[in-house]
Amino acid sequence: MKFNLFILFLFLCSLSFSQQTKKKIEALKINAPAVINGVLDEPFWQDTDIAKDFVMFQPGDGDAERSNKKTTVRVAYDDEAIYFGATLYDDTPEKVPMEFGNRDQFGNTDFFLISINPNNDGQNDTEFAVQSTGAQADAKVANGDEDFTWNAVWYSNAKFNENSWVVEIKIPYSALRFSTNVETWGINFHRRIHYINEQYVWNYIDKSKGEITQYSGLLTGLKNIEAPTRLSFSPYASASITNYDGNTEFDKSIGLDLKYGINESFTLDVTLIPDFSQTAFDDLELNLGPFEQRFDEQRDFFTEGIELFDKGGLFYSRRIGNRPVGYSAVDDELGTDEIITNNPDKVNMLNAIKLSGRTKKGLGIGIFNAITEKTSATVKNTLTDKKRNITTESLANYNVLVLDQQFNKNSSVTLINTNVTRNGSFRDANVTGLLYDISNKSNKYNIKGNFKMSNIKENGKLTDGFSGFIEFSKIYGNIQYEIGHFRNNDTYQVNDLGFQRRNNTADYFGEISYEIFKPTKHFNDYKITFESRISYLNNPNVYIGNDFELDAFFITKNRFAFGADIETNLGNQFDYFEPRVAGRYFKQNGILEFGAWVSTDYRKNFAYDLRSTYGKRYGSNEDFIAVNFSPRFRFSNKFQIIYDFEYIKLQNENGWVNQLANNDIIFGNRDVKTVTNALSGKLSFSVKSSLSLSFRHYWSPVTYNQNFYTLNNTGTLDNSTYVGSHDINYNIWNLDLSYAWEFAPGSQLVALYRNTIFNEDDLSHLNFGENLDNLFEESIVNNFSLKFIYFLDYNKIKTWF
Repeated sequence: MKFNLFILFLFLCSLSFSQQTKKKIEALKINAPAVINGVLDEPFWQDTDIAKDFVMFQPGDGDAERSNKKTTVRVAYDDEAIYFGATLYDDTPEKVPMEFGNRDQFGNTDFFLISINPNNDGQNDTEFAVQSTGAQADAKVANGDEDFTWNAVWYSNAKFNENSWVVEIKIPYSALRFSTNVETWGINFHRRIHYINEQYVWNYIDKSKGEITQYSGLLTGLKNIEAPTRLSFSPYASASITNYDGNTEFDKSIGLDLKYGINESFTLDVTLIPDFSQTAFDDLELNLGPFEQRFDEQRDFFTEGIELFDKGGLFYSRRIGNRPVGYSAVDDELGTDEIITNNPDKVNMLNAIKLSGRTKKGLGIGIFNAITEKTSATVKNTLTDKKRNITTESLANYNVLVLDQQFNKNSSVTLINTNVTRNGSFRDANVTGLLYDISNKSNKYNIKGNFKMSNIKENGKLTDGFSGFIEFSKIYGNIQYEIGHFRNNDTYQVNDLGFQRRNNTADYFGEISYEIFKPTKHFNDYKITFESRISYLNNPNVYIGNDFELDAFFITKNRFAFGADIETNLGNQFDYFEPRVAGRYFKQNGILEFGAWVSTDYRKNFAYDLRSTYGKRYGSNEDFIAVNFSPRFRFSNKFQIIYDFEYIKLQNENGWVNQLANNDIIFGNRDVKTVTNALSGKLSFSVKSSLSLSFRHYWSPVTYNQNFYTLNNTGTLDNSTYVGSHDINYNIWNLDLSYAWEFAPGSQLVALYRNTIFNEDDLSHLNFGENLDNLFEESIVNNFSLKFIYFLDYNKIKTWF
C-alpha cells in the first residue's frame, strides 16, 4: 500500500503539462479527383494551404531543414478520398538512392511518409509511405509500434524533376477509420534523405519522452465527409503438387477473405476455407531444454490488424491449427498388437473472424473467433488388420474478447478474455486479464501492470491460477529507469491460447539507462543500459538466482554501429525447471559472459554484421563460444543477396537426459555444436514483381562424454552407473524460391517452389561434409504451388452496374 501511495504522489507532483504548439494545415475541398501521376498540374493544387518548414527528427533534434533540401506538402479532399501532393526539393537528385523493393520493404531509398490519425487521439496512427522508387509501404501504429503486416488499397506515384521529386497520393476513405463528425485530424509528415542520413518531420517530435504519435500536427477543413461502405472481397484459388519418397500428391483449394466496415469505427474480417500452404517455414532448432520453443506467426490473417488482440500477451495465434492436445497420448491408448498408422500433427482450421475498431471516445473493442475441426489418429491391429480412430482433438472454438479504453493520448486500461472450448470431455480453458498502462500528462512517469487469472477444466476438475505484474518507470530525459515485480503461481496456465514457458515464479527487476538524443562530435546516438533481476519460486518462497547485465550501443556519424555487453550470475543458481520434476532443482555456479558486435553502413553496396560471444561457468570447465557473421552485397538496385552464418559451441554442459522407473533423474555431460547457414536474395523486376530466394540449413550434433550422473536431493550430481546412447545428429534443410507479382492493387499472383529435408539420428561424430552426405540420403520433399488472389472493392463493383 505504501508503495502504491508513493507512486500516486509522484504522479500528482508531475501533472503540470506544457502543451507544444501544433502546426496546422487546412485541406481544400475539390470537385474533381486528381490524376495520380506525380505531376501537380491540376489548377487546384495552387490554391491549397502548404505545410512547410520541416525540422530534423534524426540524427538531430529540431534543427532546421537544409536550404537545398526543403519539403512542401499540399492537401485536398473530395467525397471519395483525401489527396496529398509533396514536393521534395533536392539539388542533387542523381544521388537519391533507388534500391528496388516490394511493398513494406524499406531498403536503400529515400521516402515520404504520412502519419494520419482521424480521431486525433495521439495513440493510433495510420502510416502511408512512398519511396523514391515508387514502392508503397503502410502500417498501423499502436503503443509506439509500427505493424507493416497491415495493408490497405491506396494509390500513389513518384516522379523526378531537375531539382526535386514529387509524390502524389490518393487515400480513399475506405482505407481509413474515422468519425464523420470529427473535422480536425492529427497528421504529421516525414521525409528521409537516406544518402545524407537525415530524417525530417513537419511537426516537431521530442524523442526524449512520449511516443511519436503524440506529436501530430493538425489537419483542418474536413467538412461533410461521409464514411463510405467499407466492403471488400479477396477470393483466392490455389493449387499445389508435392512429391515425397516416390509419392506424388495434388491439392487444390478455393476460398475467400472478406472485410466489412460495420460502421465508421469497426471492421469485420472473415476468412472462409483458409489456405496457408505458402506460409514461410519456421526456423526449427534442436531443443534440449525443458521449455517449448516459440515461433513467429506466418499466416497473414493472424498477423494483420491484431494490435488489440496482442494486449497482455495472452493470444498466441499459433495455438490455432497447432498439434492436437491428445497427440502424444495415442501411444498410451494402444491395445495389444496395435500400431499407429496415422497421427496428424496439425489441426485444420475451418473458419475465423476478427471484429475490431475504436470509438471516437477511445474505446477499442476486439472480438476474435476461430473454429477448428475434429482430428483423429488411426491405429491398426496387426493381426486382424482392423482399424479404429482415436480422437486427438475434438471440434474446438477459440475466442478472444478485448475492451481497451485509451485516455489522455498516452494511457490505457484493458480487459481481455481468452477462451478455448472443446467438444465433449476434452480440456477447456479460460483466461482473464486486467491491464493498465498509465503515463502522466507530461510524459515523464509511467506505471503499468496487470492481473490475470486462468481457469482450466480437465477430467472433471477445475484448476485456477493467477499472475500479476507491476512496473514503475521514468520515461523522459537522458537518464531513464524502471523497477518492477512479476509473480505467478504454480497453477497458472495460459498455453491453450497463449504462450507461457514457466509458472510458480516471482521476479524483482530493475533497469537504468543513459541515452543521448542530440548528436555529439563523433556519435549520432549511443545508449548504455544496466539491468538486474532476482528470481524466486512463488511457492515455496525460495531463492532461484540472479542476473546482472550491462549493455552499450553506439552509432557514429558514418553509420558504423557497434556495441558490447557483459552478463553474469553471482553465487549459486538453483534451476527448478531443468530436472522436469516438481520440487527438484539443479544447483550450479553462475556464468560470466562477454559479447561484442559491429554493423557497417547498409547504404554501401557491401556491408556486414558481426557478433561474437564467449561465456564460462565459474568453477567448472563448461564454456561456450558463439560467432555470427552476416555479409550482404547489393549488385545493383534490383539485386541483393544476404548470407548469414552462425557457429555455436558449448562444451562440458551438464543437462537432463532421462528419468528412470525408480524416479532417479539422470544428467549427462555433453558437447553441443550448432552450425547455421542461411542465404536470402531478391531480384526485383519492378516494385510490383520480384523473384526471392530463402535458404536455411541448421545442423546441431550433440555428443555425450559418457559421464552420467544422478541428481541428488541437494541439487548436486553424483556419479552414476547409468549407460545409454543419447547422441543426437539433428538437421533441418529448407529452401524457398518464389515469384510474386502484384498485378493490381491488393491483387497478387505467387508461384512457390519449396524443398525440405529433415533428419535426426545419433551420428554426431560426422564432420560437416560427411553430415551433408548423410543428410542427402534422406528423402526430399519437393513442392510447387501457385496462388491467385484478387481484390474486389464494393464501391468499385457497384459502378460496373
